[in-house]
Amino acid sequence: MDNVRGFEEDRIDHDTETGASGVDEPRLDIGTDERRMHVRAYNHWVSLLRGRAYPSIEDLDPANIADFGPHSVLLDFSKGIEDPSIAWLGRALREECQLDHSTTHISQVPSRSLLSRLTDHYLQIIANRAPIGFEAEFVGTRGHNTMYRGILMPFSSDEDSIDFIYGVINWKELVDAATQAKLDAEVEESVRNAPKATATAPAWADGPSAGIDEGGEDAGDAPPFAGVGSPPALGSLSDQLMLAQQTAAAVRAADTRTRTTLYRALARAHDFAAAADADPAGYEALLDHAGIAVQLRAPMTPIVKLVFGADYDKTRLTEYAAVLSHARRIGVATGGLTAFLEGFEGGIKGVVKAEREAKRPAPAPKAIDPTGVLDARPSLGRVTIATGHAAGDYVVLLARAGEAGTLEIVAAVEGDSALTQRAMRQAAA
Repeated sequence: MDNVRGFEEDRIDHDTETGASGVDEPRLDIGTDERRMHVRAYNHWVSLLRGRAYPSIEDLDPANIADFGPHSVLLDFSKGIEDPSIAWLGRALREECQLDHSTTHISQVPSRSLLSRLTDHYLQIIANRAPIGFEAEFVGTRGHNTMYRGILMPFSSDEDSIDFIYGVINWKELVDAATQAKLDAEVEESVRNAPKATATAPAWADGPSAGIDEGGEDAGDAPPFAGVGSPPALGSLSDQLMLAQQTAAAVRAADTRTRTTLYRALARAHDFAAAADADPAGYEALLDHAGIAVQLRAPMTPIVKLVFGADYDKTRLTEYAAVLSHARRIGVATGGLTAFLEGFEGGIKGVVKAEREAKRPAPAPKAIDPTGVLDARPSLGRVTIATGHAAGDYVVLLARAGEAGTLEIVAAVEGDSALTQRAMRQAAA
């Protein structure tokens, strides 16, 4: 692995004529704005594919990528997946996390450091076997809220197995509570007033760092997608699912969960459910691929499992499915779930309660007392039979039809009060 610099090395010898990626081959453009660092990193990864399933680790030289090399980390899985080693850590990322050269494995990475935002996702690469992009915010070790975007990309030493993962991350730190509060207010306001979302919206376009470019400029955004080669068809069901999953990923992280993030994830799940209705074959294929069964009595449960993950907290999944079910019950339009949740008293809890009440079966009508009804009815005839009952008691008589419309009483049914009550209720109905 001649081109991969060790963790101890942090030199940058970059030829400015070759471009940000360090190569002069054409790059697959996954977005319209190359100012995004993760877009440039993804394009570099694609340029190294050269017809292979994964780029060769021999072709990666993070030390010579002046653009995003200082913001990157290279994980080496060649000696095991449990605790991969850190083969490269860029200067900017190392200084941000205040790490020295003694940190050589993932197990040594501080849990609330920016680097952990990357390393916590590495198993997703192993599972998906494709690049994974993500964005979120968290409170770092210095107590400041930090917004970040990142991407993890697989590399191979044998063109078949993933034994290296290269990650690139960029971040912005809010240094005071006033700035953070202002940003939160602006984000919530923009989410409320945003036009109807389309399936082509990027996974992080309206995330916590929306509108804040790495270079301080507003810019559009387009995330890497879960796969190699060409991006999914715009508006496809799998594309919409990917957008919902990317947003839900922030909800799964306890230190980044906010009401705005959760509402946005549920809104995208709601929109995905509508798209699934329009493409049942595609939806069935997604469920089959994920190993999730259709549930006729709870049709929204497979939706939330696809979006949030089948391994997510079961109570949460049930609540989220109830929210989507209630939205469908009352006809919340595509793109309108966020506004609906914000205007519903009690928010998600209130919607869950309303849906459970709507599903609760109507109480059975109160049983009438047949005695009062029958007491008020006139007698149809009188016969004299010794029954041993007091006046006013009801007795079931067994009669045989005779000639000329007569009834011949043959017996009084004794000792069966349940039969008497059933006969009385039927007669009083």
